[in-house]
Amino acid sequence: MNSRRVDRIHALLEAAFDPESLDVDDDSHKHVGHEGAKGGLGHFSVSIVSEKFNGMNMLARHRAVYAALDDMMKTDIHALAIDAIASDEL
Repeated sequence: MNSRRVDRIHALLEAAFDPESLDVDDDSHKHVGHEGAKGGLGHFSVSIVSEKFNGMNMLARHRAVYAALDDMMKTDIHALAIDAIASDEL
């Protein structure tokens, strides 16, 4: 597990969305040998609940998460599973 990457993802998402809840998991160990893993990029999953997603459809939420992680999507992340929930859906 690469805790530095997890911590950075967590910090970027905290800053962008002020989430009510946020979980970031490094799933890279499940993808050993996968093409993206060979290059050193990681596989991560994110579960986030934020008021900032209110009124956004799922595609817009995913785009917002990708935008918040922009540089990391180019240098550290090969795959990202996103569960983005609006606080008004709870």
